[in-house]
Parts: sequence; structure tokens; C-alpha cells
Amino acid sequence: MTPRLMVLLLPLLAACQAPRDRGAEADAPAPPAVVQTAAPRARLADTVLLQRAGERAAGLPNLRGMIVSQNGEIVLERYKGGAAADRVTNVKSASKSVLSALVGIAIAEGYIRGVDQPIAEFFPSYFEREGVDPRKRRITVGNLLSMQSGLESTSFGDYGAWVSSRDWVRAALDQPMVDEPGGRMLYSTGSTHLLSAILTRATGQSTLAYANEKLAQPMGFTLRPWQRDPQGIYFGGNDMYLTPRQMLRFGQLYLDGGVYAGLRLVPEAWVRESVRPRTSSPFNGHGYGLGWWSRESGGRQVFFAWGYGGQYVFVVPDLKMVAVFTSVSDTPRTPGHLSAIHGIVDEFLVPGGAARMAGAAGGS
Repeated sequence: MTPRLMVLLLPLLAACQAPRDRGAEADAPAPPAVVQTAAPRARLADTVLLQRAGERAAGLPNLRGMIVSQNGEIVLERYKGGAAADRVTNVKSASKSVLSALVGIAIAEGYIRGVDQPIAEFFPSYFEREGVDPRKRRITVGNLLSMQSGLESTSFGDYGAWVSSRDWVRAALDQPMVDEPGGRMLYSTGSTHLLSAILTRATGQSTLAYANEKLAQPMGFTLRPWQRDPQGIYFGGNDMYLTPRQMLRFGQLYLDGGVYAGLRLVPEAWVRESVRPRTSSPFNGHGYGLGWWSRESGGRQVFFAWGYGGQYVFVVPDLKMVAVFTSVSDTPRTPGHLSAIHGIVDEFLVPGGAARMAGAAGGS
């Protein structure tokens, strides 16, 4: 066997030897495998470029895991620093893309009327008060998903004060209006936390229970509990824990139009609309749809879930490719780390992508 192919086979010897800790969680038995490790002759991705991608990834100090699959088959998988295929990681704001899927499912099941439903209908006691800015009554479920609520952001410099408040939902709704609903993109985890509250009220289940029943368990795993607000609502759009392989399954679900192992989990129309850009980030120019980021690479659409520190699920529909990256998430940002990950995608995974490399400045 050539060294080149050994890079790709990835029996994960190092990962298998890594000690498990409280953060580790093995997958439950899965449905018939959708993502498998391919035999060498079946791989379509360029072997040399994949080897170089692995080498580049190995040189990034904060990177912990990388998986690339094509046509549902794993062609590259690397871990370091104690990471492993079955060890969970905090995916940070990549959770927003999972939450978007849950909203789409809830709409299909009739719990939510659609993206145009005003959020005031889910928080009647708040909106019955006097003095509420009338523009807030026009905020819709879709506005929250696309970060176009018009509410001042709870993220960045205001994040600490928001998560230290006694009522995260009230604090998010109390934010002043700084634009009209449907206006410019104002990235805010407060908006997605409101979606978690809406899911909880609409379905009568916690976001965790609904996510496990409708999404995770049909894909063969169980989400572990994550942080909740003082009222017990699961944090919407942050701090979910997934293994790299679970992240890959989620990306494959969206690559396949919402179907996993023959099961329709997410409506196809929702997948399509979720990744269609509705606005763009003022920080990096990336498009933003309904909980998913997007950009072009080599003339091809790339849409992705993105979490703080470098947690990514990239989907390249034209190439039938999914790429997962996990990184250290509990330290300050390392300059250049995010753009280096995008560079791996552009230089080695997407033909011609290097000619149109996009920066990755900004925060998630």
C-alpha cells in the first residue's frame, strides 16, 4: 500500500487508542450506513490533494478533527489532541443550523404555521404589555432564522450580559429595535434562543426531546443535554454537543435533501430554502439563509454550519461532498485559523476554489 493511500484509509488507530472521558459519547446503533469508509478504488477525490489537505490540517494548532466524504463515503479522516470519531465536541453556533432543521420539521408538522408567522403569537404576555415597540409585532419566525429581526444583537460585546440575565427570552425581546424586521443582518444568538422557546411552546416538548425524536435518533444517535436558560429552555443556537461523525451525518442529511438512510427527516423544500442566501454578513460577506451560511468556491455553491473557534460542516452539492472540521472551542480565537480552514476547502477540496478564496473574518 502506498503512503498516499494510507493517508486516506483511516482506521483511526490514534483515535481508537485515545482515552475516553466524560465528554465522550459513542453512537447508538445507526440505521443502514449512509456514510462509510470507501475502498481505495472507489474514491473520486484527488488522492494527492487529499493528502495535502490532511497535511495542512495537521499543521493547524487549534484543529482537532477533519472528515471529508464524497458520494456518502469517507475519503479522509484525521484527529489529534485527544479528539476522536466518537468523542463529542461543543459545536457552538453550528447548533443554529440544527435548530433551523427543527423549525422546518415543526412547520411541516403544523406546530408553526410558517416562516411568516409573527413571533408575538408565541409570547402573548410580553406583547400584551404597554410600551412595546410596535415594530416588534412584525418580527416573524423567518426574521429570527435569517438574523433580520431588527433587534439589537445579544452577541459579541453584549453576550455576557445577556446570558447573565434572569430571563434570556425576556432579555432578547427587550433589545431595542435598531432596524426594521427584514432589514440588515444582525447576528444574534438571542434570536435563535427565541426560536428554541418557540419550539418548546409550540410542540409541548423541550428542544432536546424534539431534536432527539425527530432528528438525532432517526440518524442513529442521541443528543446529550446541553445548557438551559434560567426558565429551563435549552440554549437555542449554541452549545450542542456532537461527535465529528454525527456532524458528518447532519451534513449528509442536507446534501441528500433532507433524507437519511431512506427516511425523510427534513422537508426537501426546507433544505433548499434554508441554504438560499437572504442576507449577507457585514463582517465577511458570506451569505446567510435560514440558519446556514453560504459562499462560492471555484464557481460552486458551498453552504456551511459554523461555530465559534472553527467548528464547521461544509456541504458542496456539485461535488456530493461534506467536510467537517472541529477545533478548540474554549480559548480566544487564533488569528488566521478560520481562514486557514476555508483555505483547505478552497485549495484542496474544491477544484478551482483557490482562485476565489474567501476570507473568514468575523465571528460565530
